[in-house]
Amino acid sequence: MNFCSQCGARVALRIPPGDNLPRYVCDACGTIHYQNPKLVVGCVPEHDGRIVLCRRAIEPRHGFWTVPAGFMENGETLQRAAARESLEEALIDVEIGSLLCIADVLYAHQVHVFFRGRLRSASYGAGVESLETKLVRPEDIPWSELAFPSTEFALRRYLEDRAAQREECHFAELARRF
Repeated sequence: MNFCSQCGARVALRIPPGDNLPRYVCDACGTIHYQNPKLVVGCVPEHDGRIVLCRRAIEPRHGFWTVPAGFMENGETLQRAAARESLEEALIDVEIGSLLCIADVLYAHQVHVFFRGRLRSASYGAGVESLETKLVRPEDIPWSELAFPSTEFALRRYLEDRAAQREECHFAELARRF
């Protein structure tokens, strides 16, 4: 960050009085600019034992597979964000279920939140951010072609819980990229 979004003056990176972390501070108007993690929300959508995967049409990780997920918008709940992303990326109408996992993605300054989901119908397709979508059996998940560590974490926990007939919430701290 170089300039203040309030007044346009240059900002300096320093620890403000009463704080303990460096922040961008505007000396002209006194605004402290906090930079906090962004929320990415999605779900693992299932239909008849198969899971919807999307091949990414955008960066990062263009061409790799993921579950429907994306940045939460202001004014949305977590569940509405997961349902919206599912519709945008996979053209699916999904019933958002229980919380599956929360992954602190330290290297990207993000928190990824995944829910369990059920398709209301077998209809799906590729939205503008997807090259293609498909319903896959668990044994056909392209593990080596997954876009993000959080996607792998969510899918593995989902399948473990399904096999054990439970619905737990899992947590991960991800400090590596693929």
